[in-house]
Amino acid sequence: MRNQLVILITILSISLGFSQEQNYSFTLDEAIDFALENNYSAINANRDIIDAQKQKWETIAGGLPQINGSVGYSNQIKQAESLFPSILIPEAFIPAEIVQGPDVFIPIIFSLPQSMTATATLTQQIFDGSYIVGVQATKAFLSYSDNNKEKTDLDVRKQVVEAYGNVLLAEESVKILEKNKETLEKTLFETSKLFENGLGDEESVDQLQITLSSIENQLQNTLRLKEITLQMLNVSMGLDLNAPTQLQEKLEDLTMSKMDLGILTTDFNIEDNVDYKLAENLNEQRFFEWKLARSRALPTLNAYVNYGSSAYSESFDFFSGDQEWFDSSILGLDLNIPIFSSLKRSASTQRAKIALEKAKTQLTEAEQQIRLQLENAKNNYTLAIDNYETAKQNLMLSERIENKNQIKYKEGLATSFELRQAQTQLYTTQQEFLQSMVEVINKKTELEIIINTKD
Repeated sequence: MRNQLVILITILSISLGFSQEQNYSFTLDEAIDFALENNYSAINANRDIIDAQKQKWETIAGGLPQINGSVGYSNQIKQAESLFPSILIPEAFIPAEIVQGPDVFIPIIFSLPQSMTATATLTQQIFDGSYIVGVQATKAFLSYSDNNKEKTDLDVRKQVVEAYGNVLLAEESVKILEKNKETLEKTLFETSKLFENGLGDEESVDQLQITLSSIENQLQNTLRLKEITLQMLNVSMGLDLNAPTQLQEKLEDLTMSKMDLGILTTDFNIEDNVDYKLAENLNEQRFFEWKLARSRALPTLNAYVNYGSSAYSESFDFFSGDQEWFDSSILGLDLNIPIFSSLKRSASTQRAKIALEKAKTQLTEAEQQIRLQLENAKNNYTLAIDNYETAKQNLMLSERIENKNQIKYKEGLATSFELRQAQTQLYTTQQEFLQSMVEVINKKTELEIIINTKD
């Protein structure tokens, strides 16, 4: 009994251990690495690469030997009859009521009612221009799949960085709003007591109450946003929507690590840019489509060898030992020569050539657009850093102004309206400062994606 109790407790402990929800904790880099393995789009991008490899072999296998087998069975419920001249039939086989003559034909059945055939056919493609082009195009298709996976990974990385930053922004906003609320509640309490004792005015209490109500609403909204942004981060990483996730980094620390003006002078090789790679893939695709259209004017040659066996019977006894089977075999070649298509093939080739020229133009346009994006990203990153420095200075000034107005208000040298203006200005600069840090992180990521570097 005691042993059974120990076993039961052990089983319950293991069950409870497995039922406990796993907790997650990430730095930004860890979150990115986790997402690249578990994000839904990243998973499907990996599957696309495997699919492309299978498609490559599917294309190659089309030109390799193919063997197909077939089995057929037929039962002529009503057999077909053929008319045969009576003069060619021995008199003994002619019914007595029929008079033999040159104009007399007798219906005759030439086959047994049931038959079965079994056939195996080997086919081998000897020459087909479209097959050659298809095999050549598989390399370009694999390259496209790899580049598309790279594009997906970069998009996932950007998505995680933005979601991670938004969670940190919400967390810092909650802390600031809670601190602001605490300060306001203290000031409101003191002002209310003064008013109750006849040493203050009602308007001051109302002004502070308005400000406090606004802060409370912002705090509740930010708490909800914090939950939503965390859910967005979970989804971007491929976690369950409500998975318990914690972030190991602080917003300001992460911002400082992203401040590196040296990236502005990094050598840029446009061939490393994933959008340029995809534009090149489009050119390759259009080129092979043009070659494919031209190849349709070439002849095709295929060889085949066929081996089969047939049996005939009055009843279904084909698998009995006495059944006789008749073998047959054929070796042949199929040569198909395109001669005249009323200029259909010519029009198809010309259209493919036009598509190729358009792709070349799009590649040139993509190059110019990417270089423009690079300059714009550099400017945005520089501006984000400048805005951060400005917001930091403004925050210090706003805190100083608000602190002076708090002192003046307590000493009766400033009105509640002036205090509220100083507080509103402080709250605005606080949010601007937090947002400026997020912008530095996001703009650095955008620049890194264009250059295609993590450093």
